[in-house]
Amino acid sequence: MSSHISRDVILEQHVRLFRGAMGAEFLFMDDNARPHHANIVDECLQSEDITRMDWPAYSPDLNPIEHVWDMRGRRIAARQPPPTCLPELRRALLDEWCNIPQDQIDNLILSVSRRCKACIASSGRHTPY
Repeated sequence: MSSHISRDVILEQHVRLFRGAMGAEFLFMDDNARPHHANIVDECLQSEDITRMDWPAYSPDLNPIEHVWDMRGRRIAARQPPPTCLPELRRALLDEWCNIPQDQIDNLILSVSRRCKACIASSGRHTPY
């Protein structure tokens, strides 16, 4: 993803509208990827008065969606036979997304507070959970 896509697609088409719906308490979180912190992205956030959450570098493990994507990737890798073309991969991605048990997603969401505390205690370095 480029900084232009981050701004034009993610921020302007989604985040800005979602922030408008959420109101003044909205706090934006990204994963510290380089395109997310380019000048054009920072300028867009400032012009829209969107506050970015402070986020430790190298901590994508704090975001539950990273674990969901990992679960989905592992499920696709275990498929026999594996997808062999783009349409098969697309179908497998959609199927596996729908088949992730909701209780696993709920448990990830409920663990955010504990994982954030562990990250703070380790000063943003590796956490042993």
